[in-house]
Amino acid sequence: MRATLTISLPEEINLGLSSLVKRSGKSRSQVVQDALRRQIALERFRNLRERLVPKGSKSGLHTDEDVFKVIS
Repeated sequence: MRATLTISLPEEINLGLSSLVKRSGKSRSQVVQDALRRQIALERFRNLRERLVPKGSKSGLHTDEDVFKVIS
């Protein structure tokens, strides 16, 4: 199911969006959808990280290097 979203944009964002649309050859809708997908993925990652970092710390995994040593 598709949904339509109407938003208002400050002039600065609208100009940036128009410029991006011209450079990318994508529609305004495609550009906004891509941006929302990235934002949703980033938020999911942050939420997952927030839940897992304390568990990793309890297991002695404090840095990325600690994790890489375990999975290598």
